[in-house]
Parts: sequence; structure tokens; C-alpha cells
Amino acid sequence: MNHLHGAQNRKQSVADDMSRTTGAAVGGKPLVVCDMSRASDTPAERTAEYRRLLTGFLIGREWAGSGFTFRFRADPGVADWVRDLARREKECCAFFDFTVTADDREIRWNVSVIDDDMAQRVMTEFYRLPDTFRRWRRGRTRRSGGLSQGGPA
Repeated sequence: MNHLHGAQNRKQSVADDMSRTTGAAVGGKPLVVCDMSRASDTPAERTAEYRRLLTGFLIGREWAGSGFTFRFRADPGVADWVRDLARREKECCAFFDFTVTADDREIRWNVSVIDDDMAQRVMTEFYRLPDTFRRWRRGRTRRSGGLSQGGPA
């Protein structure tokens, strides 16, 4: 899976297609699908936003319990940015659960998902996004002969 918003539960039946577009739950459980059809940004714009946030402000991450925590520098505006991004992410990926807390040292974005194998795999890919962006950046640097091609958008 190359992108968080490309994940879909391949076990879903065709009968679930209508609830997929409305974000409705099936059997009381949210679908494991990311639907950005009502989002104000595009998947490419959201990915670029994640790249800027994770490469510019992430200070740590760790697995804890049934989820993980991203930790960010408490620079001005970062807490509001993280809260807004978490809210927008929850709107398109209802199977996630997010909690954002902050103090004067750091912002903590706690991430978990519903009890579902596909949701767990998507969450693991989300945890790996900083690594994905570092590999992307190294690949761009190598292709340009050691000169950066502008870094994250």
C-alpha cells in the first residue's frame, strides 16, 4: 500500500458500496475505507501536508497499547494544525480514533483503529509514513546527483 487513502477492505461485499460512499457503518462498525470525496483537499494535497508535518515537526513516535503516538514540537500553530488534520482525517477514515493533547513541550497525536485486521494494517502504514517520506527524500537527492530538488512540498 503506497498511500493511506488507498486502503480499502477487500472483504467488503458489493452490497456495502452505498455505505462506502456515505461513510455509514456496517454491522455497527465503521468501514475500513478512506473516502475523501467530500474533503476540501485532494489526496495529493493531504499527502504533501503529512510530508511537511512529519518531516518538519515530528520529534518521536512509539507504539503503545493498541495504537501509537506521534510526538511533535510544540512550535506556535502546530497543535492547531495537528488537531485540524486529525479532524479531517477522521472525516474520511472513520475507522481511526484520534486524540490530540499538548503541553508547552510537545503535541501528542494518539492513533488507534477499530478491531479489524485491515484497519490494523492501515494503521501500521500510517505509523511508517515518516520512514516513507525519508526514503522518498533520499531517492530524490540521489536522482539529482546529491542536490536536493526542493524537499517536501
